Amino acid sequence: MMRFTVWVLVFSAAAPCNGEDWSRFRGPNGSGLATDSGYPVEFSKTENTVWRTAARKGKSSPVLTETRVFITAFEDEKLYTQCFDRATGELLWEQFEPRTRTEIAHWNNEPSASSPVTDGENAYVFFHDFGLISYDPVGEIRWSLPLGPFTNAMGHAASLILSGDSVILLADQAEDGSIASYSTSNGELNWKAGRGDLDSWSTPMLYEPSDGEPQIITATRYELNAHSAATGEAMWAHGGTSMAVAPSPVMDGDTVYSFGYGHETPRPFNALPRLDADKDGQLSPEEYGNRAPLIMMVKKFGGPDRYLTRQVWDTFFDYASKPSALVAVRLGPTTQETEELWRYERSFVGVVPSLIVIDRILYLVKNGGILTAFDAETGDVVKAGRITGAVDPYSASPVSAEGRIYFATEGGNVAVVKAGRDWSVIAVNALDEPMFATPALSGGHIYVRTEAALYRFGVPH
Repeated sequence: MMRFTVWVLVFSAAAPCNGEDWSRFRGPNGSGLATDSGYPVEFSKTENTVWRTAARKGKSSPVLTETRVFITAFEDEKLYTQCFDRATGELLWEQFEPRTRTEIAHWNNEPSASSPVTDGENAYVFFHDFGLISYDPVGEIRWSLPLGPFTNAMGHAASLILSGDSVILLADQAEDGSIASYSTSNGELNWKAGRGDLDSWSTPMLYEPSDGEPQIITATRYELNAHSAATGEAMWAHGGTSMAVAPSPVMDGDTVYSFGYGHETPRPFNALPRLDADKDGQLSPEEYGNRAPLIMMVKKFGGPDRYLTRQVWDTFFDYASKPSALVAVRLGPTTQETEELWRYERSFVGVVPSLIVIDRILYLVKNGGILTAFDAETGDVVKAGRITGAVDPYSASPVSAEGRIYFATEGGNVAVVKAGRDWSVIAVNALDEPMFATPALSGGHIYVRTEAALYRFGVPH
């Protein structure tokens, strides 16, 4: 197994950066919420910049320990893990594994899209073209576990989470999806539960009811469900959102909110004229090539000849033609005790960012900077509008501190919005570098990963 290490600094002499836990994608249980204070509203490459350091290209989000920042990256057919000093931005070490295969994936879901997770000391990373790896604080491999191949229509995107002394990998896919628990100490499999043939791209979260065992909450195509964190046993299932579930669910108390988008009307067989080279009215495997959605469409609804016919196309859209849906579900220990509170169905297409809930207001942002705020108790829309100055595509999920929401755009802007029923834009900070990763918040500082660099922003004290 190939490894490469750059030893810049093993132990930083700088003082630790105190702050709350941001050890996984979107921080505490995936909520996106920081409860400490002192965060900057305005920042740029020259204003309120504590440090900026070059980082390899990738779309995973930074996660933090008290002294370190971890990200993953993909360059030159290598799958990188990088570790930076949190106080200074110095690269402490980087490791890579060679890419062992090429999975089907959307262009925006490259091989290092899944974010790492940390137990405060060690890092755990997942690459869908390799598998699971754990690194210790100085970059030595603790264990590695090759996994796959995976057959997700757009490529795997769910990030890892920790549950006690286990690392949880959700692998919803078009064939033989699963959720599995591995020991953080040695990578051994604790349990693995099948989830059928329903691909999704959202990251799970934990639920610890006062009168029951811990659960792992997941959102997949047309369904919200839960597994026992101890055994993987299916606990409950509830009719969920829609076909494409990219945003991760969020919780507020015992209520979970989830969003998925669909197609309200079938799409015409518009791939035919452009791709049908022999003009026979259907597409052969050679004609549709490596187009991931078409491959998975044929796998699910096609015959053994793997041809994409109009019948296969129409069957797929009969299955998929449902409106986009946002649902609120009050959780219980069983399916019978799980209650849908409200459902909002409307044409929200292509939404990737996860939801965020602040003071009983639920926020959803879509491409073009369209921000909709809902009353979290009733599902009523309280305000919808554009984030002026950040009318961009959005891949990163919103995060929040001190009653403000930070929205990072693909175009290189970080908009700051005052939360509330009458939300308003406070500032738009231009970094002029593409951004796909979700920022991390801790100790009054914002950690932003762009396609070129890793930043730490904070107000001087």
